[in-house]
Amino acid sequence: MKRIGITQRVEWVKSYGERRDCLDQQWSNFVIKLGGFPLPLANLPAEKVEQLLTVMQLDGIILTGGNSLTCLNPQAGDTAPERDNFERTLINLALKKNIPIVGVCRGMQLINLVMAGSLIKISGHVAIKHTIEACSTEFELPKVVNSFHHYGISCTGLAESLLPLACDEVGNIEAFFSTRNNILGIMWHPEREAEFSQFDMQLFKRFLL
Repeated sequence: MKRIGITQRVEWVKSYGERRDCLDQQWSNFVIKLGGFPLPLANLPAEKVEQLLTVMQLDGIILTGGNSLTCLNPQAGDTAPERDNFERTLINLALKKNIPIVGVCRGMQLINLVMAGSLIKISGHVAIKHTIEACSTEFELPKVVNSFHHYGISCTGLAESLLPLACDEVGNIEAFFSTRNNILGIMWHPEREAEFSQFDMQLFKRFLL
């Protein structure tokens, strides 16, 4: 059974004075449904990430959504610099070690930034569903996806080493991939669907299992 690491959002719980790593239980359910074993990853200091990979022997990594990227909006109330540093280091080491990565929403955005792409601010993509158009015939995709983001990737902002997989109605990148590095990025949230999409499950299996 493949061991799949899942990154966690950071939440500030004021009443307890605690910064907590947390994860929607649906992510564990999703990975189990795929046939993998879910392992939530603590937001460790960057210098501990290589040791984490050695100890956990991960076969794949899912970078989940949640938390605004500090580099985009330092004043946002949900930023988590410790998570940014952890995930940037995790991506770079996973690339060196050829560990498959799937980025979801924020995770997709961060992969693109780490690989020298860029992001733009967009509107009309929070708590809605919209159609997407396939940019590649290699994979079957859902026709309609959910959307919970303020930033996206324009058609000129995609990192050179990544290939567009899907775009929205105005041409912003909704999914990308790299078979050379075994990377997948999607802007929608498979864990937020009442029933897991077979299209999403096939995509994740292709890159993680």
